[in-house]
Amino acid sequence: MSTDVADILKRVQRIEIVANRKVDDLLAGQYKSVFRGRGMEFDEVRQYEPGDDIRSIDWNVTARAGTPFIKRFVEERELTVMFAVDVSASGAFGSASRSKLDTAVEVAAMLMFSALKNNDKVGLVTFCDDVVDFYPPRKGKANVLHLIRELVAVEPIARETNLAAALDYLGRVQKRRAVVFMLSDFLAPTAQKALAVCNRRHDLVGITVTDPREHELPDVGFITLCDAETGELVEVDTSSPEVRSLFARQTAQRSESISNQLAKCGVDELSVHANEEYLTNVRRFFRMREKRFR
Repeated sequence: MSTDVADILKRVQRIEIVANRKVDDLLAGQYKSVFRGRGMEFDEVRQYEPGDDIRSIDWNVTARAGTPFIKRFVEERELTVMFAVDVSASGAFGSASRSKLDTAVEVAAMLMFSALKNNDKVGLVTFCDDVVDFYPPRKGKANVLHLIRELVAVEPIARETNLAAALDYLGRVQKRRAVVFMLSDFLAPTAQKALAVCNRRHDLVGITVTDPREHELPDVGFITLCDAETGELVEVDTSSPEVRSLFARQTAQRSESISNQLAKCGVDELSVHANEEYLTNVRRFFRMREKRFR
C-alpha cells in the first residue's frame, strides 16, 4: 500500500469517527425534522374510529365491507441527498490547520452520516469550471465511505469556479426531487438563474465555506497575494490601516452579496469557517429550518 493511499485511509477513518460522534451527539433527531421526504404515501386501510377525519373514508372499501373504512397515509421519509462540492484551488487555502476544502469534506461527511442513519440515498458531484466526477445516489455505509474517500483524495483544480455548470448538470442527472447541499466558497461569477431553477426542483442548501484571513488582513508589512484559480499576483502593504480597512470592507460586501444572491433564489445558507468549530452554526441552521417547518 502506498503512503498516499495509507494517508487517505487514515484521514477517512478520522473523519468517520468525528462525523459519527457529531451526528450521535447533536444531529440525529434534528436531521429528520428539517429535511422532508417527497410527500405522503399510502400506508393502509383500516376501520373507521370515532374522531377520524371523514374526508379520509375510502368509499369503495366501505361499500364492499358494509362498514366505514379510512385510508391512512404517512410521510415518505426516504430522501435522496446530493452533495455538490467545489474542488477549485481556492478551497486549498487555510490560515490554520484546516483548509476550506478540508472543512467542506468534514461537514459533508457529517451530513452524509446523518443521511445514512435515516436510510437515505447519498450521491456526489465534484466540480470546478465544469463537473469533475459524478457518483449516483446509493444507500449504505460502504457508499458513504467511498464518497468520503473520493473527496479526501481530490486534487484541487486551478481553474475558475462555475457554479451554474454544476447546477445545470444536477438538473439533468437528478430528475426526482432531492436535498442538494452545495459546498463552496462561492468565489465565482453569479449563478442566480441556475440557483433559482435548482431550488425550484430540489431543496437546495448553500454551504458557504470561508477562512477568517479572507475577511481580515494581518499587519505583517508587504505581502504578495496569489489568486489560486487565475494565478494573478498582487502586492499588498498590510501595514497600512487604510489598506486593511478597504480589504475588510470589500470582503464584507462580497459575503453580503453572496448571502443576498442565495436569499433571492430562496436558497437557505449555512455559513461555516475553516479554523473554527462549525457545529454551532450547523445547530443554529437546523433550528432555523425546524422553526420554519413548524
